[in-house]
Amino acid sequence: MASFVPTSAETVEDQRLYTQARLTEVACLDCLARVGVKKNSEHQTSIQWSAEARHQCPELTRRSGRRETHRGCPRLLASIEAATRGGEVPVGAEDGY
Repeated sequence: MASFVPTSAETVEDQRLYTQARLTEVACLDCLARVGVKKNSEHQTSIQWSAEARHQCPELTRRSGRRETHRGCPRLLASIEAATRGGEVPVGAEDGY
């Protein structure tokens, strides 16, 4: 359920840019779940999980039912770090996104 439902076209576009612009698809090197990743800085990482990726990740499946929304899968995070070091995930915001 959405916590915020935009009402103007400009707000809809801002929401789309914030959640989807510059996402790079990264696959977990362990379970191969594919997520969208954006890094606006070295210390900030946004991860967009699809329902398919959540079901494919054994770590998230194991925790299913518990409210641990801020803890990610350590194997996926390591995969994202490796992709960033390899230049596959660009670092830095563009136009505020």
